[in-house]
Amino acid sequence: MTNQENIINKTIVFVKEKLEGAEGGHDWFHIERVYKNALLISKTEKVNGFVVALGALLHDIADSKFHNGDETVGPKVARDFLSRLNVDNETIQHVVNIIENISFKGGNIEQKFTSPELNVVQDADRLDAIGAIGIARCFNYGGFKNRALYDPEIKPDLNMSKEAYKKSTAPTINHFYEKLLLLKDRMNTETGKLVAGERHEFMLQFLNQFDKEWEGVL
Repeated sequence: MTNQENIINKTIVFVKEKLEGAEGGHDWFHIERVYKNALLISKTEKVNGFVVALGALLHDIADSKFHNGDETVGPKVARDFLSRLNVDNETIQHVVNIIENISFKGGNIEQKFTSPELNVVQDADRLDAIGAIGIARCFNYGGFKNRALYDPEIKPDLNMSKEAYKKSTAPTINHFYEKLLLLKDRMNTETGKLVAGERHEFMLQFLNQFDKEWEGVL
């Protein structure tokens, strides 16, 4: 086993332990799916596979949604962990940059950092937010936050600031229009775009069926 493989294995163990008992949409299984998606996308991209693997495994190690909106926790946890494994500083900084820039933050926030590795991990993460699993995760989180399924009186807000997006308590269906349906056109890689197109269509079918059932249309 190479040193990099050993570090990746230790990272998997660390993440599993750290996310034990986490909300179902942001647990180890989410990380595992993103990790697998990232490895798949990497096959057609010129990237540092070690950085991609660590970025995917650690991208949600301390999601700000579960830390009072504090976006510094995740990068710090990742940096401290990788430092203990004696990972080189350049790799650590790259992984931290991925964690700090991967998320959709609402509004029109400009990404401060970009790299082929971030593109891959970001697409992998976004793919897990759409399609059948994306729908399941969306309603799981809505239930976790005790949000209404839908309220026709509360319209989606496509112009929220970053802070407003983070504090939103809107019904779960609104999240499709405020984020999930926007992701298809924000994919970075060709593989990501291809897979996102199919999952996007599935969400549109779901929303059409939801509307029909809500209105009592046979």
